Amino acid sequence: MNPRQIFILSFNAIKERKVRSILTILMVMAGSSLLVAVNGFSAGFTDFFNKQFSNLAPNILFVSSVPQSEGSGGGQGPIAGTSPAPTSKITLNQAVVSRISSLPFVDDVIPSFQETLTVSSRGDSKTNPILSVNPSALTIIAPTLEYVEGSSIRESDPSAAILAEDVAFPPGEDTPFAQLGEAIRLTYSFVDEAGNTQDISKNFVVAGIMESTGNPTIDNAIVINLDAGNSLLQRAGKYDSLFVVAEDSNSVDVVVEQIKAVYKNNIGITTVKAILETIQEFTQGITSFLFGIAVISLIVGAVGIITTLFTSVVERTKEIGTLKAIGAQGSTILILFLVEAVIIGILGGTVGLLGGIGGGYMLTRAGPGAGEGPPLEPIYMPMDMIRVWITSVILSMVAGFLPAWKASRVTPIAALRS
Repeated sequence: MNPRQIFILSFNAIKERKVRSILTILMVMAGSSLLVAVNGFSAGFTDFFNKQFSNLAPNILFVSSVPQSEGSGGGQGPIAGTSPAPTSKITLNQAVVSRISSLPFVDDVIPSFQETLTVSSRGDSKTNPILSVNPSALTIIAPTLEYVEGSSIRESDPSAAILAEDVAFPPGEDTPFAQLGEAIRLTYSFVDEAGNTQDISKNFVVAGIMESTGNPTIDNAIVINLDAGNSLLQRAGKYDSLFVVAEDSNSVDVVVEQIKAVYKNNIGITTVKAILETIQEFTQGITSFLFGIAVISLIVGAVGIITTLFTSVVERTKEIGTLKAIGAQGSTILILFLVEAVIIGILGGTVGLLGGIGGGYMLTRAGPGAGEGPPLEPIYMPMDMIRVWITSVILSMVAGFLPAWKASRVTPIAALRS
């Protein structure tokens, strides 16, 4: 028989057993779909984190004081809304800023105050993180920062405030919370030494609105300058955190070691690189888990092919005997059944590629927080998809070899007696 006849006989055999063949194809499709989806999901996450890495300025270190109760802990980066511990081992003041600034490979040190205050505007009030920092340093902390049209950065004006876009225009709300040129009121509540609750309020004018950057430090904050923050928050020159700017991302680890050499474990240091590496490790764990499920699904599909073809051999024993009786060789019968397996693999793998593309988009949109923040899109590499397709076809052919070999060993006399 020529290749065309073998293909037609194999394809007709699949058509005659539609339900069983469709179920087997679906098993192969499920495995290949998961492999494609996981590859797209993983590549999308890698690209997403690379973009976030650049948004967060990879040469920035976050330095904070460590409370005495933490012993030799590593500390945390500046988190908006947390107050400085009253019994810190190291007080972050101008002396610390000058000492760190003098270290090799340090370009700049940006001090800041951070707190959560009550913000009032247009008769509405809510709590919101406040970042008190030199406004010109914002583009160092977030290199991609841009302002909406009409914004003016009045660095030395203690009554000027800069709002994050989500603060000025809260998502899901029809009316803005505050707009350019409008007045807002910040109220700081604290407990004094006598144990009494005190409130300090001050009015500010919205001088600028920051567009979303993907940097959580400023994307939900209201920014005021250092003098205003020091006065309003009663800090007396004691900073909550420092942004240490290394010469480049390759110098970050060196700067970390230098700061630790000076202050030991009495100061907390967090780097963007460390944060993202932790997230990437977590993501890689999820990807590996999903990849394992995909491989198992593909193996299940291969088992389905074996079962389908073994059943087909039993059902077609007389047909095999007839073919051999009219001169068909064992190798022809072997190829006939292998072609059936390959057709199933081709159909399952091809449909699986299409299903995997849709599955990748589902994976990136199904988790908690989906639709919030910067979009994460799966990325499908042509070579990855080709490899998955080839793997599906080869695995199907391998799975079909044993039933095909058994069929090729059937003798005409035994077949015709059955």
